[in-house]
Amino acid sequence: MTVGVRQFPCTQCGAKVEFAPGTDALECPYCGSRAEIPKSTDGIVERDFREGVEDLGHDAATEEVQSVSCGSCAALVEPPRRSAEAFPCPYCGSSIVATAKSQRLIKPQAVLPFKVTRDQATSAFRTWISKLWFAPDALKKLARLQDRLQGLYAPYWTYDADTVSRYTGQRGDNYIRTRTVTRNGKRVTETYTEIRWRPAAGTVFRDFDDMLVVGSASLPRDLAEQLEPWDLDNLVTYADEYLSGFIAERYQVDLSRGWLRAIERMEDVIRGDVRSAIGGDHQRIHTLHTTRSNITYKHVLLPMWICSYRYRDKIYRFLVNARTGEVQGQRPWSWVKIALAVVAVAAAAFGIYAVTQ
Repeated sequence: MTVGVRQFPCTQCGAKVEFAPGTDALECPYCGSRAEIPKSTDGIVERDFREGVEDLGHDAATEEVQSVSCGSCAALVEPPRRSAEAFPCPYCGSSIVATAKSQRLIKPQAVLPFKVTRDQATSAFRTWISKLWFAPDALKKLARLQDRLQGLYAPYWTYDADTVSRYTGQRGDNYIRTRTVTRNGKRVTETYTEIRWRPAAGTVFRDFDDMLVVGSASLPRDLAEQLEPWDLDNLVTYADEYLSGFIAERYQVDLSRGWLRAIERMEDVIRGDVRSAIGGDHQRIHTLHTTRSNITYKHVLLPMWICSYRYRDKIYRFLVNARTGEVQGQRPWSWVKIALAVVAVAAAAFGIYAVTQ
């Protein structure tokens, strides 16, 4: 994975232009001139997974990249051009001093351009923080620092596969029964639920299209997956112009490791299909064997706004889906506020008790 900034000069004044979120153009922040980016989907094709794994060292579309490792958060980043020996990590702010190493990686085929602007992402971020209970005051102050948000294109793999799954299990159906019991010397009739189990077996079919797997090891996987769904129908053929003014990250999770995660995510869906096929009120799955065929993949870049926040020597990250404005993040807790709230509740309860007595 590498991180770098793409820069293009303005044809009118020579200043550095950046991609304007929500458009298909590069915009100059000084003279306001725009340059439209030719939009295409010709380069977006499904590639055979097995050939991709085998050909990475031969004929696959790859590129050589330079990267170094951050000792604090383990991110692998590309040293900025013409930089000093030490430079800050974009993920945690720690100073990186290391020797760059060369890697050969698969090129991205497609990109989903930024749609949510920095101002819109900041507004969504502030709204999200305002709803957090028992958050430290330092976190509230962070919401006022707009420049802390960085635009990031994160690497993703998409996988397609046709699956056939054979299963065995049990179906449980609820039955309402009645019985007569003695309570406090009286005979009463009560109802209860009885589950009757019977064997179940069968086959389910599922064709997966664009199962997403994040290719970054620096982003928390659970947060990245909670940013879904993405409007992948709007993917365009990769071009450097879309990355102008933003950070672009290269993958750490390679094609083979990404496929293992895709299998896990597919398995969750298949188990849901099996439970639906078994039916009833309860289901038990004893065995499940899945055959996968026609496996293909794409390597794409998806946009998000990211902010890293250090609180008491621990790093928290916040992500904003730069297509929908969805916010997901890790949050610290203020134990002082929690303790005060507990004391307040206890005092209120004691007051109510005293009044009633």
